[in-house]
Amino acid sequence: MTIHPPGPSPHTTAVVLAGGTGQRVGLSIPKQLIKVAGKAVIEHTLAIFEEAEEIDDVLVMMAPGYTAEVEKIVAKGGLGKVTRVVEGGSTRNETTRRAIEVLGEGLADDEDRKVLFHDAVRPLLSRRVIADCVAALDRYRAVDVAIPSADTIIVTRTHGEDGEFITDVPDRSRLRRGQTPQAFRLSTIRRAYEVAADDPNFQATDDCSVVLKYLPDVPIHVVPGDEFNLKVTQPVDVFIADKLFQLASTAAPAQSADDAYRERLKGATVVVFGGSYGIGKDIADLAERHGATVYALGRSTTGTHVENPRDIADALARAYAETGRVDYVVNTAGVLRIGKLAETDDAAIEEALTVNYLAPVRIARAAHTYLAESGGQLLLYTSSSYTRGRAEYSLYSSTKAAMVNLTQALADEWAADGIRVNCVNPERTATPMRTRAFGDEPAGTLLSSEAVARTSLDVLLSPLTGHVIDVRQQDPTADASQAGSFERALAAAIAAGAADSAGEVA
Repeated sequence: MTIHPPGPSPHTTAVVLAGGTGQRVGLSIPKQLIKVAGKAVIEHTLAIFEEAEEIDDVLVMMAPGYTAEVEKIVAKGGLGKVTRVVEGGSTRNETTRRAIEVLGEGLADDEDRKVLFHDAVRPLLSRRVIADCVAALDRYRAVDVAIPSADTIIVTRTHGEDGEFITDVPDRSRLRRGQTPQAFRLSTIRRAYEVAADDPNFQATDDCSVVLKYLPDVPIHVVPGDEFNLKVTQPVDVFIADKLFQLASTAAPAQSADDAYRERLKGATVVVFGGSYGIGKDIADLAERHGATVYALGRSTTGTHVENPRDIADALARAYAETGRVDYVVNTAGVLRIGKLAETDDAAIEEALTVNYLAPVRIARAAHTYLAESGGQLLLYTSSSYTRGRAEYSLYSSTKAAMVNLTQALADEWAADGIRVNCVNPERTATPMRTRAFGDEPAGTLLSSEAVARTSLDVLLSPLTGHVIDVRQQDPTADASQAGSFERALAAAIAAGAADSAGEVA
């Protein structure tokens, strides 16, 4: 095989193909507008590309008659990378043709770009797959995404009323299930469709097959896909996707160098509730060390009680008055009381609900105005115990589950205001609160609060919003080659379940 690298391209566009009508799902609206995990399917998909550093802009090809709905989603979600929403055609191929025409507008004859065509109804695409596709286009002109087939594939033939019979069983080791995105240099996919236009019998179910048939000398590279990259096509897929969103968490952003921390934090104001000790204190120390103005608040150091709405409001007002801005608000305050609910007195119940739930709600409400002005971020904390409630931790684990829902709801609610909201989910961590609850534990079995603080700072400086970010000592799938996000999420859930069974709380 002869490969002629196309050379670097400075611009990458994601084309979201949203021309489906939803007939197979049994609905009267396009399936990409179905709500899954609180948002339209296409909104989840667009958010992935919005956060992908490799993508410069996004073109949406929408089912005729529904472009206004997508434009509303884009405006509400603050999806700035979406440059146009255009009506697609009556077929997948016609929609791609129209996208190629739009992408070619204003380009010089010798100007090229990278293009990723992705199904709008694949809302669980991983950032790893996007990065791999974009990188592959530096060497290849056409790239597909595929995963091995776990099922045996058979070839059948129909014999009248007797039904189907097997005629062949291909070697499964060479079979792959195609996914999207499918990535191309624009000049390549445009040329393939130009040649295909001369074929009166042209039809194709995807774009790589167009290149394969009409530009046979162009090698099509295959990037490993992801089992998580589900296509919402059948009614059951809607329910599966919803459950996968519940299961999935986000990998921590890559750690920045010290210079990058200093550059991003210089002049920023960070307010940390629960900053007297543990994770909160370490976040405050780390941010201050890299140039931020930090207000580390706690009952034992500053007399700040998160149970008191006035203390919250005064702390934020003071930070704003003294620095003129509030960029990041972090809440690590929490209490852990172990015991059976029927034997817990009213005071303990009120304390747990006030500190672990009402306080974050009040902090969020009070911080909104400041964060909207700065385009900042609110960072909350959950625990691995949120995935499953269990005996004697009912108050703690239920309030930690509430933090996840609060994060997701506020990220959606505040997106148009430019505010990011995320939630960190640390594995069992060595903090004074944990020591009080469980006593001394074997060295090496717990995360350090410094490690959680470092990841928390990375999250604050990232473009992420609406995510639950796991912080773990070791990836449960670290030994699995090419483990995808589905496997990682599933392994994380299994690991959390094992910790639950052992009576452990992060």
